[in-house]
Amino acid sequence: MIRVRGPSSPYDPSYHLLLNTRKIREIVARERPDVLEIHSPYMAAVGALRADPSTYGVRTFQWHSDFIDTYGGVLEDKLPRLPAPLVKAATRPLWSLVRSIAKRCDATLVASAWQVGKLTAHGVANVVHLPFGIERDVFRPDARSFEARRELLALAGRDARDERTAVVVGVGRFAIEKRWDVVIDAFTRVRERGRDAVLVLFGDGPERERMTARARAVAGDVVFPGFTKDRAALARSLASADALVHGCPFETFGLSIAEAMSCGLPPVVPDDGGAAEMHDPASGEQYPAGDADACADALERLLDRVRSDEAEMRAAAARVAARLPSVGEQLERQVALYAELLVRRASGGT
Repeated sequence: MIRVRGPSSPYDPSYHLLLNTRKIREIVARERPDVLEIHSPYMAAVGALRADPSTYGVRTFQWHSDFIDTYGGVLEDKLPRLPAPLVKAATRPLWSLVRSIAKRCDATLVASAWQVGKLTAHGVANVVHLPFGIERDVFRPDARSFEARRELLALAGRDARDERTAVVVGVGRFAIEKRWDVVIDAFTRVRERGRDAVLVLFGDGPERERMTARARAVAGDVVFPGFTKDRAALARSLASADALVHGCPFETFGLSIAEAMSCGLPPVVPDDGGAAEMHDPASGEQYPAGDADACADALERLLDRVRSDEAEMRAAAARVAARLPSVGEQLERQVALYAELLVRRASGGT
């Protein structure tokens, strides 16, 4: 791993801006990689695109952050009177940028099938579907335990022996596009209707303080343990909860949902983005993206279903996740793709 110094992002200081494009070119020229991956459409892409083609084998574009839909969604949410055609016009140059990057790469990799369709429809070249993998030895149904459930209840100051209290969890970065406002507002409605439940939100980010303030209406029932690096501990929490609730309609895949379902946890997801692709009627509920009332209804339906047929719902969730590759299988597929691209490049193909 080679680190390049860069300033912190104004919005989220945990992210840094890769502004030194000259340094990127120098590193590529020195390391001479077989594959040069572009993971950002910003300055990192500028540096990678300026690298001398003689210093690497093939170049790929990894599309795992749908910034266009995010920006458009934020505009529509914050400025609801803004006409939809105007929002599309404002984001149209971004699609030109994406097409320009992809055109100069040997393949554009995306993790969900709906992203393949969308990018192809926008004229993005050489789109390849390569789903993300799950760490099955970590995120598994048998990670479930009474002790982990007791810990989740204790976070909210509840009696660990009380089986009537529903434990709902959410996992992700606290950023504006993740729509934790929808999740918290939906849960608040669920509590106001008399449902005995707690909401445990794992993660951190620039919106955490705002979301904590938003949850004050149900203070004590919504807790923020923060970001955890212990994936085994996170898996135990997921496997031991009753439901996952997700708010972001801009996911390019939805890895946190896949990992939760691999633990046998039934989810509530929006009907847009990669999260929607993870939906399975046998193991979860879906709601119109951005609609907190509908999210509350979906969460109540799910909790009722879990109470009446928990074993089958958990088994169904695990079956859906089992269709996805493991981390090792994903790596093997990606290496095989790169080997094919390198052979094609060596033979003069495109």
